Amino acid sequence: MSTFTVNRKLLNPKFEGYKFDFVDQDQVVSRYPLQHPATQATSSTQTWLSFHEVQSRITHNHLAVANKGTSAVYVDEDYNVILINIAPESLLPSFRVVYELPRPVSSSVAQTHPEYPCASYLSSEFLLVSDGFGFMYLLRTNNLGPFELAGIYQLVVDEIVQPFIINSADQISPDHGVVILSSSHRGPKPDASTKKSTPVDFDIWATRVDLSQAEPSTVARTIHVAWNRRGEQVPMLSKYDPSRKAFMLIGGTPYLDLKAAVLPLYEPSLDEIAPIPRAGENLDAMQVNPARPPPYSWTQTSDSVTVAFPLPSSTAKTTISVNFTTTSLTLSISDFVPAAVVPLPSYSSKAFWDGISPSSSYWTWDKEAEHSFGILTLHLDKQHEGTKWMQVFASAGKSAAAVLSPEDVEVPETLDPSELWLIRESLEKYTAALLTGEDASGLGLGRGVPSLGEGEMDEEVDSSVGRTAVITWINLDGSSPSWSNPGREYPFTLLSTLLPGHHRDASSSVVLKEGLDGPAYVLQPVSDATDSDTVPRWTHTSTFPALGFVLASKQDVRFTHHNENLVFALESGLRNRGGNMYVYRRAKPSEAWAKQSVLKIGDGAGGALLGVGALCIEERDVILALTEKQLVIVKTW
Repeated sequence: MSTFTVNRKLLNPKFEGYKFDFVDQDQVVSRYPLQHPATQATSSTQTWLSFHEVQSRITHNHLAVANKGTSAVYVDEDYNVILINIAPESLLPSFRVVYELPRPVSSSVAQTHPEYPCASYLSSEFLLVSDGFGFMYLLRTNNLGPFELAGIYQLVVDEIVQPFIINSADQISPDHGVVILSSSHRGPKPDASTKKSTPVDFDIWATRVDLSQAEPSTVARTIHVAWNRRGEQVPMLSKYDPSRKAFMLIGGTPYLDLKAAVLPLYEPSLDEIAPIPRAGENLDAMQVNPARPPPYSWTQTSDSVTVAFPLPSSTAKTTISVNFTTTSLTLSISDFVPAAVVPLPSYSSKAFWDGISPSSSYWTWDKEAEHSFGILTLHLDKQHEGTKWMQVFASAGKSAAAVLSPEDVEVPETLDPSELWLIRESLEKYTAALLTGEDASGLGLGRGVPSLGEGEMDEEVDSSVGRTAVITWINLDGSSPSWSNPGREYPFTLLSTLLPGHHRDASSSVVLKEGLDGPAYVLQPVSDATDSDTVPRWTHTSTFPALGFVLASKQDVRFTHHNENLVFALESGLRNRGGNMYVYRRAKPSEAWAKQSVLKIGDGAGGALLGVGALCIEERDVILALTEKQLVIVKTW
């Protein structure tokens, strides 16, 4: 568990917007051709990939920047490890091949899905490189000649060499390093009659590297796995916190311990199912008027939840907008429906009672022309199979004003799935009573759902900005810290992470979405041993105003990172048109305007953007952008 508390003094409700700040492109951007081109076609495109596997490849950073100094590495299309050195005075790059990886034989991994080759500096002395086919090479760096091989390792799962990517590498002692790897895990193929795809999760492996035994060897050793976790997405960020002696994984879902006991399915008794009267409520009293039906009905199995919303049968499917995240639902009907006598369902990032698998969840719309109402059905796959949901939404029945908020009313589960659709008939009877001029509920319907077009916000576009994420903390030994709450982490929307590179040794920093703004938070380190058992505290240090709003229009952004004063959003630059880098400067709470700049990173000839990193030269960030055929160097100002 981690806490993010906004400091209202650092927000600026009077902020007007960003003004364009012209920057001379020729003075700050330089491009250099690659003698050894990079590529994103090294992994096979002939095998089926899940949505999250594709997402992982799109956001994969092909550039690894040294912890200290002015160098970086990448793996070219021929599996050569290329070292980039930047001259501090002139910022001119030099390139040299420092190691040649054995070219993998695709047939040797026919049962697995190859990954991109990648690299990560363990320290200034050691570099780790994976070939994307299950092998990792430990290289000893050299300022002049080729890097020296110091060990070969392979990840073996169920007697099969498993491809993986390197998420992070940290030297935790003079003789030991811990490397976080991730690999895809495919579950059993479902029955063809279900029309479901093969479920894909991701294993997270913490592996130990003994640097005291680093010596040249061509024989691959099996990687020593310290612990293993599993989640539904590849981590967006993996970082070791030496003050807490724990790893922080930021991802779209929690990363659960596979050895943790699964709670048995709870079956309530008949007494527990019976209604319990509230204060002043008489369940035996006869109701003169029919009560307003609930806004939806729902039922569940051990691995799914089905929710049915009645809608006027005149509703067009194109007006229905449904978006799932792991923890929430966004649902809206985009235009006015004359037949909507009762309020239409409207949910904005409404938290579910427990997590779902958005990639395998879906919705259907059945008009039922012979009825005045059709059924919008949400088919939700549970993230934690076997967990019994008490309600559909986390806030159901918990608000004192629940009777005034239809989405927060307590809706009992329909235990007989065949009765799930009876809500349509209930609503038809209810609306028939209203049309005769009677308010059957006695609550008053008001004016229904406000127009979605009110104001200038586009909820659907705005909700797509950033990525929903949670933080999972894991101790060195693989256990969960005493203050953590595995599986119940607080979700947030991540807009930006620190620029990869020299910021690695700095405190962790993230920019989150708060309304339209982007508050920047810094993780506070543990000051003494007594603080190690307390919940990690993130301090709101500054704000990038309206960042969520301006990023909403950037549909081709591949990487979004920040430093102390600037946010950088870099486009992928596909289709040979080159990509831009949008730069937003933070503003003080008293400033009504902030500066933004646009720089052309790709010129159309360099290909797609593959990686980004930053070097600190003369106390200023120098950004390296690796494309398929060029290295682009940007001097910040």
